[in-house]
Amino acid sequence: MGQPPTAYVCGFTEDESGGIYSYELDEPEGRLGERGRMGIAGVAYLTSDPTGSHLYAVNRAEGGQVSAFRIDQRPAGLIELNRQSSSGTAPAYVSVDSQGQYVFVANYAGGTVAMLPISSDGRLESPCDVVEHEGSSIHPDRQTAPHPHSIVPSPDDLFAYVPDLGTDTIEIYEIDYRDGRLRSADPSPVRLQSGAGPRHLTFHPEGRFAYVINELDSTITAFNYDVETGALEEIETVRTLPEQFNGESFCADVHVHPSGEWLYGSNRGHDSIVVMSIDNSTGCLDTISHVSTQGKWPRHFAIDPAGRHLFVENRHSNTIVTFAIDGKTGELTPTGHRQNVPEPLCLQFV
Repeated sequence: MGQPPTAYVCGFTEDESGGIYSYELDEPEGRLGERGRMGIAGVAYLTSDPTGSHLYAVNRAEGGQVSAFRIDQRPAGLIELNRQSSSGTAPAYVSVDSQGQYVFVANYAGGTVAMLPISSDGRLESPCDVVEHEGSSIHPDRQTAPHPHSIVPSPDDLFAYVPDLGTDTIEIYEIDYRDGRLRSADPSPVRLQSGAGPRHLTFHPEGRFAYVINELDSTITAFNYDVETGALEEIETVRTLPEQFNGESFCADVHVHPSGEWLYGSNRGHDSIVVMSIDNSTGCLDTISHVSTQGKWPRHFAIDPAGRHLFVENRHSNTIVTFAIDGKTGELTPTGHRQNVPEPLCLQFV
């Protein structure tokens, strides 16, 4: 029997009283058992390499940094290897291609995306390419400049997709592995509704569809994904909030269930997870329900590798709340399990 998955969580604090927490997952129960913590200031997002032997995190110390860690199975959990500049300020997202060759970073306040080579021992080399975005959109406060909010490699690692909240576009780059470059792809940048504020993007497990959650107008846009060219063709845009809700709310995170049958998105303000079914033939979405996160400001959430449980990080109430996923309907039911973490911003399973 294999080792149970480990969950790593960012606890965002200005000093090292928070950092990266590690938990062992009890899969049948969805319970997280704490293993240890590494103190690190301003950690905002993290991911692992394909082998599960290294972890990479962005933090907002000294403007913006990316850290590399070796995953240690002893209770200490992590060994820091090195840090590099993120080549921008307020990094919000970090990802790794499925070959484990490069780390990609989106710098929200800096308006840049960066590409960093991974050495054979898991350490990060200095950035080999940095691309600066340009443009703005209609929101008077949030869209006066570019704000790349995530950078996601395509399932085949040929392209990288960057939802830019500040410009209402999804920038598409070809990943040049030989020269270590992000090159503008032939498909034009995808333009969304003005004021949408695209934030996070995820692909359907079968690789035919992609979904982007839009922070400012509380919507999710579904796309057909062209595996030949990398182009995204809009299918539809749907609202993430109940029709009767008129309060202030902002979307944050989006994930497709491993089965490909359901999609989930988080609403900050309404403080809910929207549950949607996916039409496997068209990629269209149909809202099933809105489930309270039992906390405030769900900035991120994660689904365990087996698809049994969903874990919501409620930033403003400092809690991670566990929900059971119904294997027939996709509906969410709280399990009663919760963890206290200071300002949890991201949870990743390894």
